Amino acid sequence: MKNLALLATLVTGAILLYGTKDFAPWGDPGSPAATHLSPYYIENAVEQTHVPNLVTAVLGDYRGYDTMFETVVIYCAGMAVVSVLRRPKR
Repeated sequence: MKNLALLATLVTGAILLYGTKDFAPWGDPGSPAATHLSPYYIENAVEQTHVPNLVTAVLGDYRGYDTMFETVVIYCAGMAVVSVLRRPKR
C-alpha cells in the first residue's frame, strides 16, 4: 500500500512539474500578468476601492471572496490538526 501511495505521489509531482514548463519566466516584464493585469490594478485600484494602500485594495476588494475562503481553509486545517493531535481524557 505504501508503494502505491509513493507511486501516486511521484506521478502527480511529475505531472505538476511538467505543467510548469509553460509558465512565464520569473520576473518577466512581458508576462500576461505584468502587461495586462498589474497596470489595471495600479491605475484603477484607489479610484474604484477608495483604499489608499494598493495591496489592501487588491486583497480586500478585488480578491475578497478568495481571501475569505483561504482563511476558512486554513481554519479548517488548523481544527483538523488540533483534533488529530489532542489527547483523549482518561
